[in-house]
Amino acid sequence: MQSISLKIDVSKISKPDLYQGKKGVYLDALLFENREGKSDYGDDGFIVQGISKDKRDAGERGPIVGNWRYMSGGKHDTNIKSDEDGPLPF
Repeated sequence: MQSISLKIDVSKISKPDLYQGKKGVYLDALLFENREGKSDYGDDGFIVQGISKDKRDAGERGPIVGNWRYMSGGKHDTNIKSDEDGPLPF
């Protein structure tokens, strides 16, 4: 199974654009792929904080708050057993 690893610099999050939901305070975020493939650091793309429609209509953009990469194999690989494999270990 392929997974995606995210690294977010929380100091770059625009606090006024967080919103209160029923179960907590939420951050909308969008993942974009790099136009030219992997970065020099091995990242496949970047993370932009979502902003309100009013701000987007006014020409504003959300801040870039981090990077992401596809992970397969190694310590970041998520191997989830199916019911056919027996009960889950938790």
